[in-house]
Amino acid sequence: MSHHFLAYLYRLQYIERWSLMRKTTGENVAEHSYHSALLAHLLASIARNVFGREVDPDKAAAYALFHDATEVFTGDIPTPVKHHNPELLGNFRQIETLAAERLLSTVPDELRDVYRPLLSREADSPELAKLVKAADVLDAYLKCVSEMSAGNREFATARRQMEDRLRGFDMPEVDWFLDRLAPSFGKTIDELSEETGGPGL
Repeated sequence: MSHHFLAYLYRLQYIERWSLMRKTTGENVAEHSYHSALLAHLLASIARNVFGREVDPDKAAAYALFHDATEVFTGDIPTPVKHHNPELLGNFRQIETLAAERLLSTVPDELRDVYRPLLSREADSPELAKLVKAADVLDAYLKCVSEMSAGNREFATARRQMEDRLRGFDMPEVDWFLDRLAPSFGKTIDELSEETGGPGL
């Protein structure tokens, strides 16, 4: 019997994000998932190594990697549409649940217990779930910063909204990231190179 799980996940690269926005650079869900996993691992590492909290960076990365996997069936619904009203959001959450069940059915039986919590977003703790959500929003914020640094004012409002959401999480690891790591995303490659000793290795 053939199992289509991975073939479906690879199709995340065909699902465009920011579909309502004029962009200088396109972005798909596969890219966003990878970036979210990087950010979740980094945020968890900051939480653990800087602030002394018991958080597993590897688990955070795994949950973030799969956090939008169901979009292979639902597509990426723009945030203003999805959050237009509570009823619409509730309906979308039901659709996400059905999509997760459908995607899980494509996983080989021997592996379903591994992927069930990842696809249904059943994080080990509320703290881990919040951290993954922060990574998701942080990637959107960094996309806005990158677009604006390229002169695209289309993302000005979205940037303010994403930063407000990030500050609203009241998570010291997020504030630490925004203060120390996020500013680099507004720099050109020449500016980055000058500060790190030139483009050569």
